[in-house]
Amino acid sequence: MELIAANQATKAKLEIFLENNQDVKRDLLLEKGYVVELNGTIEGCFVIDSVEEDIYWLKQLYVTKNAAASLPVLLESILALAKEKQAKQLFVHSHQPMVDVLLEALQFSPQKENAFVASQPDTKGNWWTYNVS
Repeated sequence: MELIAANQATKAKLEIFLENNQDVKRDLLLEKGYVVELNGTIEGCFVIDSVEEDIYWLKQLYVTKNAAASLPVLLESILALAKEKQAKQLFVHSHQPMVDVLLEALQFSPQKENAFVASQPDTKGNWWTYNVS
């Protein structure tokens, strides 16, 4: 598994990925995101967006069905990247029960409310935070 800044990814591979995954917000991905390459193919993406000086929000985490088994390793790689960025906290909004299980296993803490992203409407799902240290 290789994490590549989306704006540094091979354009042809990126176009194929975006064409097959139209829910991904292209502009945000190219500006602040990363793609996940497995066996020479882009199989996922995510955005780590700075909310405050040392607080980040993991957005738009997406992996294809082919890469679903790699999600735990991907989340650990994202935590390592957050540490490189000198993040103190990483927030995640999960929409899927399986992701909730993984976040809990990786020692993310559930949040009772969305206290840090006031501009986001309340949507279904759960907020989690991780103290990067």
